Amino acid sequence: MLIEDSFTVKTPVDRMWAVLHDVEQLAPCLPGAELTEVIDEKTWKGKVHVKFGPVQMSFAGTVVMDERDDEAHRARLSAKGTEQRGKGAATAKVESWLEPAGDEGTTVHIKSDITISGAAAQLSRGLLPEVSKLLTKQFAECLEAKLLADVPSEVASEHTAEPAGEPAAKAAAPAAPAAPKAVGGFGLGLRALWATIKGFFAKLFGRRDGS
Repeated sequence: MLIEDSFTVKTPVDRMWAVLHDVEQLAPCLPGAELTEVIDEKTWKGKVHVKFGPVQMSFAGTVVMDERDDEAHRARLSAKGTEQRGKGAATAKVESWLEPAGDEGTTVHIKSDITISGAAAQLSRGLLPEVSKLLTKQFAECLEAKLLADVPSEVASEHTAEPAGEPAAKAAAPAAPAAPKAVGGFGLGLRALWATIKGFFAKLFGRRDGS
């Protein structure tokens, strides 16, 4: 299934490009995702937790950076995973690229070719495009909040100097990462279903009006 989506964030292209390739910092913004191992600068292992109503699934797999063009701000990824408690599997080819958007903004374009088998395919049939849009929206909101939160600390670090002759202050211990929440949930499934129904009737009445 081919899914295309995009979102715009108020940050320059070069900064957005750097953030999108800092996988350890980016992972917490990916709904349901958990980074488990960094193999090298182009290969990562992780898990994705999925929930549709009472049904919960967890996929474990590998993501590989197949191509990266820093000048064009374009990248290609491939991912594959298997369900940990069932026979389901998923593979994806993902292409993303950045474009300037007005006043210091960036539009992120995403094109994904996804194949799902097993129980997940039955549950997601017809809903996957709408679920993808909702998850992309959640990701964009989290990413923008993170970028805005990082601005004050970046500015402060540039203008703060240690007093001469005094030892550097002990850095605060980083907060423990929150446990990943499962993708979906009953509310997400209902919203995706409602969006699908609305799209169906919009097309239906559109054809009638045009006939």
